[in-house]
This record gives sequence, structure tokens and C-alpha cells, in this order.
Amino acid sequence: MKWIAKVKKSDHDAANQLVSFYYKDVYTYIYRQTLNKELAMDLTQEVFISMLQSIHSYDERKASFRTWLYRIATNQIVNYYRSKYYKYSQVVTEMDNELGQEQDFTMKLEYKEDIERILALLNTFETSAQQIFRLKLFGEYTFAEIAAVIGVAESTVKTKFYSTLRKVKKELAGDAHE
Repeated sequence: MKWIAKVKKSDHDAANQLVSFYYKDVYTYIYRQTLNKELAMDLTQEVFISMLQSIHSYDERKASFRTWLYRIATNQIVNYYRSKYYKYSQVVTEMDNELGQEQDFTMKLEYKEDIERILALLNTFETSAQQIFRLKLFGEYTFAEIAAVIGVAESTVKTKFYSTLRKVKKELAGDAHE
């Protein structure tokens, strides 16, 4: 990408184009994990600030730019969920103004509660398990792409993903019986 070379030379227009090109994908990836519009916007902004601050360290021989950017996004999400802000304050969630019919609203609420339970559980796992699970489920990455992002063998990625998935299912099944 020509934008990256230009951004490395402090070209503001290229930086704006680069951010604009990836913004929606990164925002969607983060929103799927936070289910909070304002928080997703804030974290997306942090991702791009971090990207611009560290773009000189990007090496296209090691990973594609998208892979490198998603690594930054995943780290931002993991760091947020580890932060004191998340742990010690209540996160106020807002539902979209378009609640639709009551049944749709109930289904949205149940889905949101399920995702929140999964995320709360996921936040207790070690960092690499979180990264793999988040990239697979929320980023829709393949196992090969995840291996490239976090720098481990594809077989390790598969093993950790399925192990984490089993733990999540077991925990959720246990919650359902209480």
C-alpha cells in the first residue's frame, strides 16, 4: 500500500485515507466484543492513535498491514478488559434507539446478555487464549491468519481455540443449571 509509505513520511492525507479505509472493519470488530457504541468508538480511536504512533515499526515482511492492525486492536481490547476502569466501574450500556418490536427487543437483550457472559468469562483467560478466541469469533479470522497475527503455529492456535471453546461451553452449561 502506498499510503503506509506516505504515512511513514508524515503525510496527513495518507494517514486519513488509511484510517478511513480500515475504520469500519476495526470498529465492527471491537463493537462485536463490547456491544457498546461509545466504548467501541473510543477503543477504535485508540487503535488508530496507536497505529499511527507505531507505524514506523510496521514491517510488511512480517505480516500484512491488516494483520498488524488487528493485533493492535486485539491488544487494545484485552488491555481495556484488564484495566481498572473496567474492573472497578459499572459500564453503562446503551441500547439503540430503534428498539423495534418487543419480541425483537427481548431477543436483542438475550443475545447481548449471552455475549456479555461469554466476554466476562473470556476475560478471565490468559492473553493468548483471549486473542485467539476474539480473532476467530469476532474478527472472523481463519486459524492460519490467527497464527500469523500472534506468531504461533496453526496447530497451537487450533488447540487453544478448541480448549477455550470447551471451557466456555462448560461454564455456560453450568450457569444454565443454577
